[in-house]
Amino acid sequence: MKKIKQRTAALLLLLAILCLGMGIYVTRYLTNGDKWAAFPVNRHAFSNGELTVGTVLDRNGVVLSDVSGGQRVFNESKAVRRSVLHAVGDSAGFIGTGALSAFKPVLMGYNPVTGVTLTGNTRIGSAADGANGNRLYLTLDSSLCVAAYKALDGRNGVVLVSNYRTGEILCMVSSPGFDPSDPPKSEKEGSVPDGIYINKALSSKFVPGSIFKLVTTAAAVEHIDDPDELEFTCEGEKIVCGEKIVCEGVHGTVGIEDALALSCNIAYAELSQILGGELLKEYADRFGLTSGFSVNGIKTAAGYFEAAADGTAGLSWSGIGQYTDLVNPCAMLRLMEAIANNGKAVTPRIIGKATTSGGFPIGLWLPESERLMSKETATALSDMMRYNVTSVYGEKNFPGLEICAKTGTAQVGDGKKPHAWFVGFLRNEDYPYAFVVLVENGGSGRTVAGGVASKVLQAAAGN
Repeated sequence: MKKIKQRTAALLLLLAILCLGMGIYVTRYLTNGDKWAAFPVNRHAFSNGELTVGTVLDRNGVVLSDVSGGQRVFNESKAVRRSVLHAVGDSAGFIGTGALSAFKPVLMGYNPVTGVTLTGNTRIGSAADGANGNRLYLTLDSSLCVAAYKALDGRNGVVLVSNYRTGEILCMVSSPGFDPSDPPKSEKEGSVPDGIYINKALSSKFVPGSIFKLVTTAAAVEHIDDPDELEFTCEGEKIVCGEKIVCEGVHGTVGIEDALALSCNIAYAELSQILGGELLKEYADRFGLTSGFSVNGIKTAAGYFEAAADGTAGLSWSGIGQYTDLVNPCAMLRLMEAIANNGKAVTPRIIGKATTSGGFPIGLWLPESERLMSKETATALSDMMRYNVTSVYGEKNFPGLEICAKTGTAQVGDGKKPHAWFVGFLRNEDYPYAFVVLVENGGSGRTVAGGVASKVLQAAAGN
């Protein structure tokens, strides 16, 4: 009897171990099965490491990438191929945030029950032709991406446009890039520019310059009684803790509204001292500028803000958008959406929908939102950004667009020209668009980045 009990106990222990092992396996299968199926050695979906299933389209059904003869191919237009490169990705998978890499399980038609779906034909063409796997519709408008790429005119930078009501990214252009149908042969040849495989809209961070003054202004609006009563005197420079703070102009006595419109460094140097480094950091954190977020599962780069000590020049420069400040372009886009949308930011997204080769909808990607500021604060910032345009930037530079904006000319040192920024949104129910334009080492935010923004927004509004 004793031996029977011992054997029974041993069998029960073995059964428990087997059940535990099976439970661990099933859990890992459910959570990681899509990654296992998307491993490049899966010959059902890959050939020589290249994904050979699935079709990527824009919001209007324009085929951006398909499969022909068992090989990955791209849109017939070189302009389209180059402009959507970083959003779609490349055959080799070097652009890890591109749809061909980031959304492989969706393109393959993977699910835990049936595995990988392999149906349809393999020829390039319209959405109806399809390819093995599923059809993934991005939120992009490829024609708008072409307009943005053309407006950058070969300069390095980023152009982002989104619908601030829905979070849909209509335009995502990162430069430099290349033609995915004729990729660089070898980096050893020295012909591959730095950052060519990086989607800077999602994966990079830059000195913000004066666009950060919107964060400083928001803190002032919410923490200073009667901020409209504030007055600052700008004589072109100011000494703070033995260090010279310089301004691009001599603005005399200005209130906070004119200080933002004129982008007066002296006013914001003083305002930063009033608010303090810890409060400015609190707002940078609250607005999502120092932490990454997910764009349909793609993690964005986290920015940086250091709370400098009270009374220091570093504190003054940090509130101006210099010092050690860094922001990600997509995070700044999300902040623009919040200001335009009464304080509520709808998280930017790039997946519109997905269907099987037969057109049956699969998956569900719903908008996600978060309140970043009160409606009152958003209205105050929106009105001030509108005043920037009407009083300083010039309505004539943005014909037919009721635009609210802020410029930034971010000093980067090492004798290089400043980064040029232009961020904002349209006050238009028919075109509820937020935007971010960055031209690396472009110089003036107003003339250079503002000029790019005007061309892109004219195209977006159908003007």
